[in-house]
Amino acid sequence: MLQRTLSSFSAPSSSSFSLRAASGAAGPFPDASSSINGHSAVVTLTRPKALNALTLPMIRHLTDVYKNLDVKPEVSSIVLKGEGRAFCAGGDIVQIHNSGLAAKEGSPPNDGDKFLHESFFSEEYELDLLIANLKTPHVSLLDGITMGGGVGLSVHGTFRVATENTMFAMPETGIGFLPDVGGTYFLPRLPGKLGTYLALTGQRLKGVDTVRAGVATHYVQAEKLEGLEAALSQVSEKSKESVNAVIAAHAEGVEDDTEEAQQSWVVGQRKLIDESFQHDTVEEIIAALEKDGSEFALKTVKSLNRMSPSSLKITLRQMKEGQNLTLEESLKLEKGMVAQFMKDHDFFEGVRALLVDKDNAPQWNPSQLSEVSDSFVGRYFSAS
Repeated sequence: MLQRTLSSFSAPSSSSFSLRAASGAAGPFPDASSSINGHSAVVTLTRPKALNALTLPMIRHLTDVYKNLDVKPEVSSIVLKGEGRAFCAGGDIVQIHNSGLAAKEGSPPNDGDKFLHESFFSEEYELDLLIANLKTPHVSLLDGITMGGGVGLSVHGTFRVATENTMFAMPETGIGFLPDVGGTYFLPRLPGKLGTYLALTGQRLKGVDTVRAGVATHYVQAEKLEGLEAALSQVSEKSKESVNAVIAAHAEGVEDDTEEAQQSWVVGQRKLIDESFQHDTVEEIIAALEKDGSEFALKTVKSLNRMSPSSLKITLRQMKEGQNLTLEESLKLEKGMVAQFMKDHDFFEGVRALLVDKDNAPQWNPSQLSEVSDSFVGRYFSAS
């Protein structure tokens, strides 16, 4: 019945435009495209060889196109998706690393009177806030890898649709960084202590587990996404309720009390996660996991021991402070925290070890949790 009703709506004709055109510059923009299909605008990240990783030009053009689309009365929804096997794997970290290193070494600014990494984070966070405040319902199709900056583009929007191909992670502590793009805000608001667990361990969520964890709002089989997009194009009313009804008609129910759900760590290990990650220090969290002694607990300890000790302590405090902050306040805090990370050691070492030299042997400094003092951590929260 819903499908028949939707198909009766009249819709404007389909049109296409490039992000560069939306910003007034000449020629197509190669890393993202946008089209209006009926009543729905579809924005596609088109940098598949780089897993749609964000660059500063992409952020600037996406900002332009979102501002342009949000004021169009004929657009009732904005759909964001990625080309290839990734939705968006984050920011172009190596590029950011190189810019930050240049700043540390005293080189002249490389983006006007700023360094590229300064502009990148500032403008990325502004884009995340823009998406959060859109008047037009926003639908992210997380049909693939969704990490870091890709999480920022999606999680603050109205709807996040997961598929069997979805792989979500915030793996920043593994490169000596922090879960940013508003992670300060959304991670502490996930059920129980799942957000703190995800922030510290970088653990991946796959498929339907993204809904169970509260990251995605709906679960739709990938083969149904084309039909979902077509149905959204027929919705003329710019309302969350109308868009939600269409997504729900294509989605599958997600239950937590089935035998299959209990096999998922999100459901089956929730009690252990909530009890262990409620503590005020990383040392207490590890002690609780070691005391439990289960395979899952000890595997989690092993994961934590690979991460930057500094990042772990900074991130835990970030999760606690974020409970009482708005998204805008969280992004402001993160901007100051990022500036401090760019002055210290571990981010550059983590990127070197995992993404540049790829020896997977970062030499963290400080190298032990016991060496990371409260005053060291405090510097990151007084920088904003």
